[in-house]
Amino acid sequence: MHFYQGERLALFIDGANLYATSKALGFDVDYKRLLALFRQKAQLVRALYYTALSEDQEYSSIRPLIDWLDYNGFTMVTKPTKEFTDAQGRRKIKGNMDIELAVDAMRLADTLDHIVLFSGDGDFRGLVAALQQKGKRVSVISTLQTQPAMVADELRRQADQFIDLADLEQLIGRDASARVVREPRSARHASPRDFHESDASQEEV
Repeated sequence: MHFYQGERLALFIDGANLYATSKALGFDVDYKRLLALFRQKAQLVRALYYTALSEDQEYSSIRPLIDWLDYNGFTMVTKPTKEFTDAQGRRKIKGNMDIELAVDAMRLADTLDHIVLFSGDGDFRGLVAALQQKGKRVSVISTLQTQPAMVADELRRQADQFIDLADLEQLIGRDASARVVREPRSARHASPRDFHESDASQEEV
């Protein structure tokens, strides 16, 4: 990883995408360690985490994680998911945060030197190019170590720096002994190590 100590840095985390990538690599992200890592690398201005939340669930398994991140240095950007039925009559959940992330990145760009995007979604290639036209460095974090790769080739090639999430496992991975098998029954009695972002219940479109 190549960073400069004095540069103003912001993290833009596509929550569902990061979860799917780390899951495919077989480890969970320790968000406290992730924040500490980038604070060592540069002047971390903001860490933004994007996720869609289901409104009709009294208890969402990722709500405790969202609350913990909100109190521990992350800026949370959420919106309710929308349920719809496709042309084949299948029930689907729409919860894509790409627009929100892109708008925030462009809005904050003038106060930053370096943007780190945690996503492999090829739709972000245009955003990366626009940020680079503003004179900003853009790093993309995803992985090539899965079959198929989790990062779109066009996004990886556009970035100033591509960082494979697999190479960060030792630095930001959660201790295997701290993992839990079951979701907690109550958020009030759980720690941030007890839960993680899960995209298993929603199909993004």
